[in-house]
Amino acid sequence: MKLGLLGFPEVGKKTLLELLTGKEAGLVKGIGIAYVRDERFNQLVKMYKPKKTVPATLEFSIIPDIGEQNNTKIFQTMQDVDVLCYVARAFKDNTVFHIKGSIDSARDIEMANDELILNDLLFIEKRSNKLKKEFTKKSAQSKLNEEKLLLRFKQHLEGGKPLRALALSDEEEKLVKSCPFLTVKNMIVVLNVGEDDIADDKLLETLKKHFADQNMEWAQVSAKLEKEISAMESEEERQDFLKEMGIDVPALEKLTILSYKALGLITFFTVGKDEVRAWMIPQGSTAPEAARAVHTDMERGFIRAGVVKYNDLIKLGSEKNVKESGKYMLKGKDYIVEDGDILNFLFNV
Repeated sequence: MKLGLLGFPEVGKKTLLELLTGKEAGLVKGIGIAYVRDERFNQLVKMYKPKKTVPATLEFSIIPDIGEQNNTKIFQTMQDVDVLCYVARAFKDNTVFHIKGSIDSARDIEMANDELILNDLLFIEKRSNKLKKEFTKKSAQSKLNEEKLLLRFKQHLEGGKPLRALALSDEEEKLVKSCPFLTVKNMIVVLNVGEDDIADDKLLETLKKHFADQNMEWAQVSAKLEKEISAMESEEERQDFLKEMGIDVPALEKLTILSYKALGLITFFTVGKDEVRAWMIPQGSTAPEAARAVHTDMERGFIRAGVVKYNDLIKLGSEKNVKESGKYMLKGKDYIVEDGDILNFLFNV
């Protein structure tokens, strides 16, 4: 899963990236990989003590600010990410300059939304002009249907609302996915606050109400503070300090939860002495579709899947005990995988 961090200069994008990935952002051109923090994965590793562990990962990248370079190139970069994370500055620091001369989170978010909406409106204009040139008797109906839909999108966007806030039919979803619309992408607003404001969510709640029609997810973090805490030597010390500062859920965990929610994803696990691995798949996936995530041959030759529920395994202590208790299940092609399932695929190719 790819997440793009965007926002004005000096709002904390680089600090946030370094916090999330544990690496200096400048080393890899503003790109980093973060391991998904999942206590279930940690417990499975403790239980199986495998030779290899592969947690789920998120890829974060810093997207250049709109207007910094060629906007067309920047918008194309946005197309490659699954979720847009807009970092809005709320921390006060006289030594850190704000490009707009003052700190105003609502203004900054509004400007970003306007730029993305403008990009989509420009695309609709170009596409509509192209449709008129391509108009033939044979394609008349399909072109008219698309033109009607584009007009609906245009009216919605001109109302200041993103396409992700528009209810779409299956047919409309297909068109949206085939076009380079940006406002259809899920967006998480990361409000970057100062150390003294980490436990104060008044501004966050105000912004949520102000942008209620934008269909965005929200997270409040103090990137600088959390980065300082992450540099502490022991895990116990880090956890104690997080609690002391009122940080119940660390930034990475917040963004992971919101990204999963935004994209409709769940996690299943494969386990053994050789490897324990976490896999991300869309919610509602069947067992063969989950098998495809492991290897396409597994889906092609799928026979059945052995299913152990995570809670059953932890409660009973071993797969052997799960089987003896009658809770081990064998499921066929119609089985819908649930979050936390531990799967073993039987296949033949």
